[in-house]
Amino acid sequence: MRRPTVIVDTGPIVALLDADERHHHWARTQFEALHAPLLTCESVLSEACFLLRRIGADATMPVSLVRRGVLEVVPALGSEDQAGAVSALISRYENVPMSLADACLVHMLERTENGSIMTLDFDFRIYRQAQRRIIPLLCPEF
Repeated sequence: MRRPTVIVDTGPIVALLDADERHHHWARTQFEALHAPLLTCESVLSEACFLLRRIGADATMPVSLVRRGVLEVVPALGSEDQAGAVSALISRYENVPMSLADACLVHMLERTENGSIMTLDFDFRIYRQAQRRIIPLLCPEF
């Protein structure tokens, strides 16, 4: 059996890089225990950079995780089909609402064998993969 593939959302990245974030210890433990590289997308990195800058932290830190091989960026909007799938997810969950980053992660998961999403976002308990499959999550107790 293949090792599980972990796809990382914005929250755990920010928690890892911000020692004052309430889930910092959890995130650090997860990143240390999992096999790098973990997957993410450009939208997640953009959100993480923005949130870190907002609290006065170095906004380049999420990108440094890519440079160091901790994270691998997977294009989530690299084709018309991918863009259409992401757009359909955003439309389906407009009442939540679903962000571009969340839609990209769900679509990445649908294309990943034995995958799960590491997140601090409760909305991933609402979202579903194709055929209404539950999304396997790696998250602290909510």
